[in-house]
Amino acid sequence: MVNAMRLVKFAKSRLQDMRDDGWKSLFQEVCAFCVKHDLDIPNMEDKYAGKPKRQATNTTNLHYYRVELFYTVIDMQLQELNDRFTKTNTELLICISCLDPSNSFSSFNKDRLVQLARFYPLDFNQYELAVLDGQLENYRMDMQSDDDFLKLKGIVELSQKMVEKRKHNVYPLVYKLVKLALILPVATASVERVFSAMNYVKNRLRNSMGDQFLNDCLVTYIEKDLFDEVCDERIMQRWQNMKGRKGVLPPLA
Repeated sequence: MVNAMRLVKFAKSRLQDMRDDGWKSLFQEVCAFCVKHDLDIPNMEDKYAGKPKRQATNTTNLHYYRVELFYTVIDMQLQELNDRFTKTNTELLICISCLDPSNSFSSFNKDRLVQLARFYPLDFNQYELAVLDGQLENYRMDMQSDDDFLKLKGIVELSQKMVEKRKHNVYPLVYKLVKLALILPVATASVERVFSAMNYVKNRLRNSMGDQFLNDCLVTYIEKDLFDEVCDERIMQRWQNMKGRKGVLPPLA
């Protein structure tokens, strides 16, 4: 995880360097390509003629290709990376990686784990943060002295082994961090699924539906694999029994 975050950081740095100093080398490569394939090279100082007449401006070829294309594409890529990997998100992932028990807990970092707890103020008050600091030091010494924990390969195995060895009762605050680390990917994926499904459920023709109806529709849409196992007869029977109705639904053929 730490290596992945470092690669994202390097990618953003390289994109910024390309934006600052990459135009000249790119233009030279394009010119070489045009010469090799016998293509015309436009004069960069001429007026750009690619826009319709009603949108025609005094924009030069240099301004169009460098500012409106080259800079714009790089800025879009940088913006996308910055939106997906904010400073807070990156630090959160790095802090979670410190729980990894691989290689005899070589990734352990007490300060980062305390910082991880600070990201959850509703789960850790000031007193618990103070207790966690000392609990983490005992936890590290205990884990590195127990052969059963030195063989673990991930946070999932760590949580299972802590419960098996009753360590979740000895280090309840550390175990809470482990649970939060395991919940985070699931919670994030669930939120992404809900927002994606909302585009299908609450479309232009259904933009006035209420919150409760929207919630019911989203649940059935997102968990459609589960609801497909429910037979139509049971659904109709439940609807019939919700309240007295004038007519009775006929059984399905």
